[in-house]
Amino acid sequence: MTTLRYLTAGESHGRQLTAILEGCPAGLALDAAAIDADLVRRQLGYGRGARQQIEKDRVMILAGIRYGRTTGAPIALAIENRDAANWADTMAVEVTSRRVAPVCVPRPGHADLPGAQLYGADDLRDVIERASARETAARVACGAVARRLLGLLGCAVRSHVVAIGGVTAGVAASPAGLEAVDGDPLRCLDAAASEEMRSAIAAAGQEGDTLGGVFEVVAFGFPPGVGSYVQADRRLGARLAGALLGIPAIKGVEIGLGFAAAGLPGSRVHDEIVWSAATGYGRTANNAGGVEGGISTGLPIVVRAAMKPIATLMSPLRSVHLDSHEAVEAHVERSDVCAVPAAAVVGEAVVALCLAAAALERFGGETADEFAGAAAAFGDRLRRS
Repeated sequence: MTTLRYLTAGESHGRQLTAILEGCPAGLALDAAAIDADLVRRQLGYGRGARQQIEKDRVMILAGIRYGRTTGAPIALAIENRDAANWADTMAVEVTSRRVAPVCVPRPGHADLPGAQLYGADDLRDVIERASARETAARVACGAVARRLLGLLGCAVRSHVVAIGGVTAGVAASPAGLEAVDGDPLRCLDAAASEEMRSAIAAAGQEGDTLGGVFEVVAFGFPPGVGSYVQADRRLGARLAGALLGIPAIKGVEIGLGFAAAGLPGSRVHDEIVWSAATGYGRTANNAGGVEGGISTGLPIVVRAAMKPIATLMSPLRSVHLDSHEAVEAHVERSDVCAVPAAAVVGEAVVALCLAAAALERFGGETADEFAGAAAAFGDRLRRS
């Protein structure tokens, strides 16, 4: 079974982020520009902090691609941290006499305290640097490769912001709308709601507070029959939820109607099945969000994720010093006021990786042509059935 998997390494202020993507078929056309485009999109969004003016993320392709095509070998990607030069003493690899003062006050809502308890750290910097959302840039780089792979199936993955700080957009997603959504400062399809969201973010920033929200990821053109119901870990919905919950600050995921389905009768939830000689089986609606029984239906896959407010507040909450146990204000680390638009781009990446992995497991193929051909043959069989 062909498997797509990835690992990332690196700290927020270390020299670079590194990613290894294994299992990508040979012969997939790919260049740095395709990856850089998504890295730029990850840095978009009203409410971002000063770090985005320092970092201009660009990928370095170190292995797995030759003459613009994948070779079938693991793909190695690196993203330089341009701010690393200002943190040389803080992030020194070797033993040094210029050690900086340890961070000893954890932030409520962050990995600081649980991470220190897990790894026995007496300096929270060890936790802060890896738990930082900066790591998601490496995932976006891997996701850009997966996006190209899904393109062979005619599948496109897009995202938009649904809600921020209690303000909810009232415009539904469409392929045309999502193509242009990056033009909005909050990547929101509803211009009026976007303006309200910006006002809410500005007000929160003035108060030293932060805001979370909800984003939606839609995958158009993903084939039916991918996933399985036979084991829990092979269910496509479970894999999508796990991928999204792996993004820092994500606290909830829903597919299709999601939680709203729990309050409706079945007659208003389940998508009725129809058939035509031209297209075969279809549905009258997509309340299931493109997944039924752990398997894709062929309709757009629609998933939403809820992001909590960022844990670093400029008006800090109460905390406790690790050494003295004295009650103090929480540590303040440079941060954003709101990062929901960026999280949506990360959401695209992990959804693309999840769907590409599931599709490769379903259709196989050591080359891009074999993979695309097997998927096309399966589609032909469905249309004839």
